[in-house]
Amino acid sequence: MLRGADHDSEIIVILYFSYEELRALKVGVDSVLVDDRRPGVGAILAPSEIRGRVEALAPHLVGDLSFTSLDELLGVQMAVRAILECLRAEMEALVVATHAAQESAVAAYFDYAHALTVAHRVDEMVSEMSAMIDLVTGVRPTAETARSFQFPD
Repeated sequence: MLRGADHDSEIIVILYFSYEELRALKVGVDSVLVDDRRPGVGAILAPSEIRGRVEALAPHLVGDLSFTSLDELLGVQMAVRAILECLRAEMEALVVATHAAQESAVAAYFDYAHALTVAHRVDEMVSEMSAMIDLVTGVRPTAETARSFQFPD
């Protein structure tokens, strides 16, 4: 379960956000979830599981996130990747439709860039958590160990 970074003592991994990153992710959530009402904008047809992950992430984009399992983080990774892809498509569409220096294209670039930074941090966190499970158990993480592995303090 996603939760704010200031809750339980069992929380071991915290994903920090800047204001700009949170704003960009919120713009991306809108692009992923509302694009069917905005034809011509860089929409992606997200499978229901991905849409569900994005919908689950959306209400938590008010501050830092914390995770107690790799499985939770993998869900966020899936959502952030979908958001990133949609922001990329929207940025490209705006640059082509207007001009690279047009205000809306520049704003779309910055939204994409901030989301890219978050995606990179999430990927690093997934790699680190996976490596820890591999180190402790001697095998690569499975769906079961991603859900159940308890990280040492």
